Amino acid sequence: MAITATINVKDQDLLGSLQTFCTAILTQEDIRAILVPQRQPMKSMVMPTLVTAPEQLDGIDPLSPAFPMNGAKVLAKLTRKPSGGKIAALLRPCEIRAFIELVKLKQARTEDVVLIGIDCLGALRNTDYFRFAGNDAAAATQRFYEGMLAGKETALDGVELASACKSCEHSIPDAADIALGLRGVDIGTGILAQAQSPAGEALLAQLNLPAAEVPKAREDALARLLEARTASRDQMFAETAAATDSVEKLSNYMANCVNCYNCRVACPVCYCKECVFVTDVFNHDPAQYLRWAQRKGAIKMPTDTVFYHLTRLTHMSTACVGCGQCSNACPNDIPVMELFRLVGQRTQEAFAYEAGKSVDESPPMSVFKEDEFQEVVGL
Repeated sequence: MAITATINVKDQDLLGSLQTFCTAILTQEDIRAILVPQRQPMKSMVMPTLVTAPEQLDGIDPLSPAFPMNGAKVLAKLTRKPSGGKIAALLRPCEIRAFIELVKLKQARTEDVVLIGIDCLGALRNTDYFRFAGNDAAAATQRFYEGMLAGKETALDGVELASACKSCEHSIPDAADIALGLRGVDIGTGILAQAQSPAGEALLAQLNLPAAEVPKAREDALARLLEARTASRDQMFAETAAATDSVEKLSNYMANCVNCYNCRVACPVCYCKECVFVTDVFNHDPAQYLRWAQRKGAIKMPTDTVFYHLTRLTHMSTACVGCGQCSNACPNDIPVMELFRLVGQRTQEAFAYEAGKSVDESPPMSVFKEDEFQEVVGL
C-alpha cells in the first residue's frame, strides 16, 4: 500500500516546515543533493538552487509566485549523464511534466533522481512578481499562498495569475515520486505527503513521518479547482482560435515579434542544440530583402517571424506542457502561450497523448501504430 503521511507544521510556519522536510531528505545517506526553489539576494527573486549542505537550505521558497524559468531544464542538465549520486528535486507539476518529456526525448535520465512535487498555487509574470514582492519576498510568499488557498484565484493585491496558471488543469503533481498536498488540507497543522512510486515509498519510509489519510475536503477542493481551470482554459482556447484562424489574423497576432527567440530559449522542451533559425539558412543575402521589397512594394522587418513560430509549433506541440515560460520571456507581451497551448492541446488529442503524464508512454510519431489515423490514410 502506498504511504500517506503528514509533515507537521509548527507555529503555522509553512515554509519552515518545508525547509525541515527538505533537510531531512538531504541528510539521507543515498541523497547527495537537493534541487529547490530558493530566494536569492538579488531583486527578491527565487531561482532553482542545488544544495548539498543542509545548513544552506535557509530561504527555500517553493510556494513563491516567482517562476522565472522552468526547472526541468536545470534538472535535465544535472541528470543527462550519471553524476555519481542521487538528487532529490522539488518542482512544480509543469516542471515535472516537462522533465518527463525531456527524459523521453533522451535529454535527461530518471535513474538518479527522486521527483518531489507540490500542489502548484500558480505564479505571476516576472514584471508582476517584482511589483507584488517589493522588498520582502518571504512576506510576499505568505501573502500569496494564504490568498490562493483562501480562494482568491483571480486577483491579489491588484495582480493576476499568469494566463498559463489560470488555465492549467494539471496543478497537482500526479507524476512525482512524492506529492505534497496543500489544497483541501489544514495547512495550519500539516502538509499531506503521498508516495506515488517505489522510489517515493522508500524515501518516505526513511523519514518516519506520522501516518495520515487524504481528507475528503481535498477531493472536493481539487474537483472545484479543476472545473474552474478547465472553464478558463476552454474560454482561452475559443478566444485564441478566433484570433488566429486565418493567415492574416495569425500575422496580426504575431505582429510585434522581433525574432529575439526568447520563447525558444525559455521553453523547457525546445531542446535542439542548434536551431535552424540561427544558422545561415535564415541569414539571407541583402539582395534578397531588396527583391522581396520590390516584389511587394514593402516588407515588414525582421522577416520570417510567423514562419519561425509555425516551425516551433510543428516541432514541439506534441511535447508542450503549458508552463507559460514562452509568454513570460516575450519582451513585447505577445500571447505566445495561448497559441502554443491551443495547438499543443489539439495535436496531443489527435494522438491520444498527454505530454508529461508518464515516462512509459512513447511520444507521438516515435513509434509505428498500424491502426492509427485510418481515416486519413484510407486503409
